[in-house]
Amino acid sequence: MSVAATDHSGPWTVDQVLALPEDRTTRYELLGESLVMSPAPGLRHQRASRRLANLIEEAAYAAGAPVEVLEAVNVTLPSGLVVPDIVVADRGATAEDGVSVDADAVQLVVELVSPGNKTMDRKFKPMLYAEAAIPYFWRLEFDPAPRLIVCELDIGRYVETTTALAGMISRLNSPFPVDIDPAGLSRQ
Repeated sequence: MSVAATDHSGPWTVDQVLALPEDRTTRYELLGESLVMSPAPGLRHQRASRRLANLIEEAAYAAGAPVEVLEAVNVTLPSGLVVPDIVVADRGATAEDGVSVDADAVQLVVELVSPGNKTMDRKFKPMLYAEAAIPYFWRLEFDPAPRLIVCELDIGRYVETTTALAGMISRLNSPFPVDIDPAGLSRQ
C-alpha cells in the first residue's frame, strides 16, 4: 500500500519511504527519521552520471570485479535511506529485483553535486556513507570546472586521495583502475 508524502505525520521509516509511489520528478531520501525530497537532476547532471557510470562499469569489467554499477538506486544505511547518483555494489546483492541495496554490499558511491544539494552532497551524505563503512566515496563537482574528488575510508572517515582535474587524464586505482578526465563527462 502506498502512502502520499503529504498525508504522513510523525517520523518516517525506510519501509514507508520505499512504499511511496514512484515519482520521476522527485528523489526521496530518509535521513534519520526525516523525509528529504529533492528535485530530479538536470540534463548536465544526468549526462555526466551516465558517462561516469559507463567508465566505472568498463573498468570494473576489465578488472574482473564481481560488481554491478547502478545509477540512482536506493541504498539502505543504518541511519536511513539514500539515493546516490552512482552505486557500485557486489553483484550478489543485486541479483534479485529488489528496491534497495544494503550499504554493506556497496563498495563505492558517487555523488554529482547539484546546485540545490551542495551541502548534502559535500558534507552530510559523505558522513552517512562513512558511518555505513562504504569503502570509497567520489564526488563530481561541476563548477568552476569539472573535477572529481576521490576519497577512501580511513578509521571511520573519508580521506581525499586524488583530485582529477578537467583537461587532465587521471589514473584512479581504487576500487579498480580507471582513467578519467572530468572535462568530458558533462560536455554535450
